[in-house]
Parts: sequence; C-alpha cells; structure tokens
Amino acid sequence: MTSLARTVLDLCRTVPIEQAVAAGDRSLAFGLVRAVFEDCLARMARWPGIRQARRAVALFDPRSESPGESVSRVRLHEDGLPAPELQQDIYDENGRFIARVDFYWKERRTIGEFDGKIKYGKLRKPGQSLEDAIYAEKLREDAIRDLGWQVVRWIWADLYRRGVIRDRVLRAFARGSS
Repeated sequence: MTSLARTVLDLCRTVPIEQAVAAGDRSLAFGLVRAVFEDCLARMARWPGIRQARRAVALFDPRSESPGESVSRVRLHEDGLPAPELQQDIYDENGRFIARVDFYWKERRTIGEFDGKIKYGKLRKPGQSLEDAIYAEKLREDAIRDLGWQVVRWIWADLYRRGVIRDRVLRAFARGSS
C-alpha cells in the first residue's frame, strides 16, 4: 500500500501526461498539498520516469473541476498557448453575476469552455429537461458574448485532434483584440 502522493507520482511516471495531470489535479482538490509531491519527487530523484513525473506535477492545479478540464490544460500547454486562469467568475457592468467559466484569458477577452456530455446529463438541475439545460447554456453564452468576450468551446474528441483547440483559441484571441 502506498500513500496518495506516491500513487499519483507512480502514475505520473508511467501513464500519459493527460492522465497523470488529471489524477494530480484531483489529489490537490482533495487536500493534498504540492509540498508533499515535491518531497516525494526529491526521494525519487533517480527513479525511471521521474522527468515525466516532474513535468506532470508542474501542471497540477486543484481548480480543474473535471478530467476534461485537466486534459484541456495539458493540451493548451502543449500547444504553446498562454496559461489561462481557471474557474473565473464573470460579472456585468452592474456587478451582476453572469457566469463561472472554465478557462479565462483576461487580456485576450477570451473564455474557454470544455463541454463533456455529463454537463447536459447528470449535472442538470432536478426536473430540468435536456432542452432546458441547452437553452440555459445558450443564454449564458449570449450574456458572456454581450459583454464583449470571445467564447471557445471544445469536447473530448477535439482534445485528441492536434491543433483544433489551438487554432480555435488563436482565432478567438485575434477577434478579442480587435
């Protein structure tokens, strides 16, 4: 039996970085602290896969709320895009809450949203139909756009089609800065 930190680091050494970061993000969200990983990494300095583990640990962020968001961050990083802020609240000019967004590039006036099927399934409000959930999301996005933000969306399949997300985000950056 190993500790949570050791288990996560073993994953970081042996599985693809997307899976490793998702596991690490979750462990931080559950209360593990980065210093514990750093201590374990120091003790594992000569172990196979340690460089890969260090790369993964550098990307851990407890603010990722789903594996899809974790994998998205890895892809954004690999594509050379600036690191976004995560889970940012958006307010209108009167201070009224509009939305909480997954990825936020303030200086580029761009929002990124990862959409998994669960968002429109298990996460619906009690009694809310699929149609109502989709309509509410459309209204939410309209409100964000009305404030002058660019919105980029992607799904699981896009994460594994190299360059798709990068190109969408870069086009949004260009629109957001004009």
